[in-house]
Amino acid sequence: MPSKRRNNGRSKKNRGHVRAVVCSNCGRLVPKDKAIKRFMVRDIVDASSRRDLKDNKFYETFLIPKLYIKMQYCVSCAIHARIVRARAHDEKRLRTKPERRFEAKKPQEKPAQEGAEVTA
Repeated sequence: MPSKRRNNGRSKKNRGHVRAVVCSNCGRLVPKDKAIKRFMVRDIVDASSRRDLKDNKFYETFLIPKLYIKMQYCVSCAIHARIVRARAHDEKRLRTKPERRFEAKKPQEKPAQEGAEVTA
């Protein structure tokens, strides 16, 4: 019987058993190597509350902390929530990462001070 996927839907190579993780959406137990993992970074407060905090802050350089969560989904929840999408047979062979939907922040160069030499 032909294999549907090159890795059979898992990243388990030469391991007999991998522990199960709980799906963040439905609670299903999924093998850790098969689960679709996404790292979610969110602000702890929403935009309107953040604006209120910004107007009434005591410290000038106070940064609002972020919430870092590793989400692990079963395949059916990831497809249903459009985290991953079904691809055509020819597109499944492409192993390059898809383009990101947003641009990463580029580090800004600081302007050189007057009279200071720049050494390379």
